[in-house]
Amino acid sequence: MQRYMISKGLNEFSTASLFLSGDHYHHMKNVMRFKPGTKVYVTDPNSYSCIGEIIEYTSEKQVILKWVADEGKNNELPIDVTIACGLPKGDKLDLIIQKSTELGVNTIIPFSSDYSIVKWDESKKKKKQQRFQKITQEAAEQAHRQAVPKIEILKTMDELLTFSNDYQFKLVAYEEDAKAGEQGAFAKTLQQMKRGERLLIIFGPEGGLSPAEIDKFREKDFLTCGLGPRILRTETAPLYALSAISYQFELLNRGD
Repeated sequence: MQRYMISKGLNEFSTASLFLSGDHYHHMKNVMRFKPGTKVYVTDPNSYSCIGEIIEYTSEKQVILKWVADEGKNNELPIDVTIACGLPKGDKLDLIIQKSTELGVNTIIPFSSDYSIVKWDESKKKKKQQRFQKITQEAAEQAHRQAVPKIEILKTMDELLTFSNDYQFKLVAYEEDAKAGEQGAFAKTLQQMKRGERLLIIFGPEGGLSPAEIDKFREKDFLTCGLGPRILRTETAPLYALSAISYQFELLNRGD
């Protein structure tokens, strides 16, 4: 079944019927060509989901759905994962955001790193925010998630360090650690974590993180870590980390 993320809470509908319009109406009627009787998932901003059955398309360009049942399952990672990425070149951040959403990330933070070539002004930030939210919504629907990740546009180093205070576990993927053969910190951190705890992982841009940035992270109790013996591209490292987290908490331990 197709999934649709809506901006209104499901508890705000006063009857057992759901009334959707705009992009949802267009996608159901004109893109998917769903007929009355087709069932879809509908998920609200509070991560609550139900199964809705299409009843009719109205002349006011609304689609009316009957609330059939609650979804009754949770597809979200059992831990809260935030990734912070030094601004990469080109459309690499689009890829990171799309695939990280599919892999279960909760929050994504682009930040301006010492070695970032890309710079954003205020106008570009607003355009990027809109684009990224569209990417996350579409990717969350495709992956059948019950939550759309939050995009925290654009943090400075000082803002990022302050933001990190709310996390129990904090890691920095560091190329020099990988070169030196460090392979234990990432795995050990995951083994220590329990359901509901929060993890923040920092990834540098193409040029990596500067020694000064590494020092600042370490001063804020971040652990530096390697991600295996190979050196990963800036767009590959977050996806590797999220895949490992999914294996640890969803396949190996089945969310326990």
